[in-house]
Amino acid sequence: MKVGLLRHFEVKCPLPGLGSLMTPDQFQQWLNEYEMSDIKDGKVESSGIPWEKCYSSDLPRAVKTARKIYSGRIIETQALRELVLCPPTRRNIKLPVILWLLLGRMAWMLSHKSQIESKLMFEKRVSYILEEIILSDDKDVLIVSHGFLMMFLRKELLKRGFKGPSFRKADNGKIYVFEK
Repeated sequence: MKVGLLRHFEVKCPLPGLGSLMTPDQFQQWLNEYEMSDIKDGKVESSGIPWEKCYSSDLPRAVKTARKIYSGRIIETQALRELVLCPPTRRNIKLPVILWLLLGRMAWMLSHKSQIESKLMFEKRVSYILEEIILSDDKDVLIVSHGFLMMFLRKELLKRGFKGPSFRKADNGKIYVFEK
């Protein structure tokens, strides 16, 4: 069995400049805009694998990417959505977006009450969807998802005896193939 992990194409919502500061509400608004933003056109180098099935996050950027590269029926699921970050505080302070992102990830790692999904819930979600995909008995499956989630998909695939490439941050539009 082969599993291809593909991060959606680049999003048309740029990261605010390093010097720009945001309140928690402005940061949340930017996150919401990013979630609904369109993608830039991209190309995927062929892996040479005739994918039998394609699973995709149900977020627009992932679905649009999947439709551009897979001609069959795409199984859209919330289980492949990216981790939702929230500002860890509602205090009216202004911080750079990169710091808000870092604080949000730290709050998530510590299962802070400000976050919608705990680390344990997130890891279980990734494990369950991957188990469902693997048990579907399809030979070669393509999964279109998001960068942070892909790190956990990779970790789960390796735990299950798959072999594949390493990546720190998945490139947009690149297929990472894992095989068992």
